[in-house]
Amino acid sequence: MSARVISLRVGAAKPVLPFRGHMVESGIYKDPVDGRLALTVDGLPGDEQADLTVHGGPDKAVCAYPSEHFPYWRDAIHPEIDDGAFGENVTLTGLTEHDAHIGDTYTLGDDGAVVQVSQPRGPCYKVGVRWSSKTLVRLMGEELKAGFYFRVLHPGTIGLGDTLTLTDRVSDVTVAEVLRVTYRDRHDADAMRHVHAVPELAEQWRLALDYLLTRA
Repeated sequence: MSARVISLRVGAAKPVLPFRGHMVESGIYKDPVDGRLALTVDGLPGDEQADLTVHGGPDKAVCAYPSEHFPYWRDAIHPEIDDGAFGENVTLTGLTEHDAHIGDTYTLGDDGAVVQVSQPRGPCYKVGVRWSSKTLVRLMGEELKAGFYFRVLHPGTIGLGDTLTLTDRVSDVTVAEVLRVTYRDRHDADAMRHVHAVPELAEQWRLALDYLLTRA
């Protein structure tokens, strides 16, 4: 299984979103990069996150979003949704939440970079603010179209056109399944426990499932 990077973006955190009468700081607006960037366990140079309690860190080094979802969002939310619309670092083709499994390991490009799927992207209210939508955040979770994160197992570089090639699969839990039990089917405690048991799932998401399991 392989996928391809069709957009690479980084951006600084700054007050850019009008929300409830004031400007909210966010790194959601990212600028396209044409050359290659260093890829480290902490992410990409020049990329920032405003709220480090929910963004950033080794388990969320690179945010990825599947381009396959854009036609759906253009119809449902806004006709201008395209590469970078969700504040992602990389827009991919050939890899959706239904294809990517938690713990999947990929080689990236030709210089030895290795990344691993760590968790879904948690839908953030700032995406809804950016697109002036009160339903987008909910739909990202319920429609299983939220994107996902990579942790970096071996540093390298990343650039447009790079291919991600699957080299190892350690679980049967897809990113879509994590989203399903977290946002759409919270009553499915058995499936939630199965997802929770995957050691490669990011600790922050496992803690969120701990809380949901007490209420399931």
